[in-house]
Amino acid sequence: MKTAFITGASGGIGREIALKMASAGWDLVLHYSQNQASVEDIADRIRQNGRCAKLIQADLTNKDEVMRTAEAAVSASAVIFAAGMSQFSMIQDVSDEEMDTLWHVHVKAPMMLTRELVPSLLTKKGASITFISSIWGETGASCETVYSAVKGAQIAFSKALAKELGPSGIRVNAIAPGAVQTSMNSHLTEEEQRAIAEDIPLGRFADPSEIAAVASFLSFDEAGYITGQTLSVNGGWYA
Repeated sequence: MKTAFITGASGGIGREIALKMASAGWDLVLHYSQNQASVEDIADRIRQNGRCAKLIQADLTNKDEVMRTAEAAVSASAVIFAAGMSQFSMIQDVSDEEMDTLWHVHVKAPMMLTRELVPSLLTKKGASITFISSIWGETGASCETVYSAVKGAQIAFSKALAKELGPSGIRVNAIAPGAVQTSMNSHLTEEEQRAIAEDIPLGRFADPSEIAAVASFLSFDEAGYITGQTLSVNGGWYA
């Protein structure tokens, strides 16, 4: 039976990916940082449907905890990096600590986890790695410059890694969601959300399940010839 490892499994997108993968018959290793109640609820639902769910709590800014997480995920043949956080302010107001946190969670920890997990992925047929990046990693956003930078770094890393691991049969891709109806956008007022939706050709925010559908597909054998790609799931917002 195949196992998927998901970081940020307590978040809106991570939760939906976990449920989607479990419904397709996968066992799960679910990482979370703080929202234990959320991830335990997901684990219970997965187990009730006959699949296994292993939980691992870790602070991705802590090297030792990242390494412990890697040890817990060696059974995985699909790795999905969904952990993340937003940061909204002018560049002159971004602190060193905020920069460090964004870098560690979005870039360094995934790089470290990848480094530690590749040896086990090499032993598994059809292994894959998927990054949940962002539309801002493709085009950049005012007042989210550091967030845009780390999401762009995810995309660059995934493209380079796809070339490096392709000869070994490991596929690497990124997903660049646009506006998604999750807590990450909770700082937006209803008026601001309406204004954004008006700029999106499909006229609405994505449901997290729509991002999860793409992430799960990229882990399936049906996506066996897709690697090195960034799939823009943004309702036509940045076409």
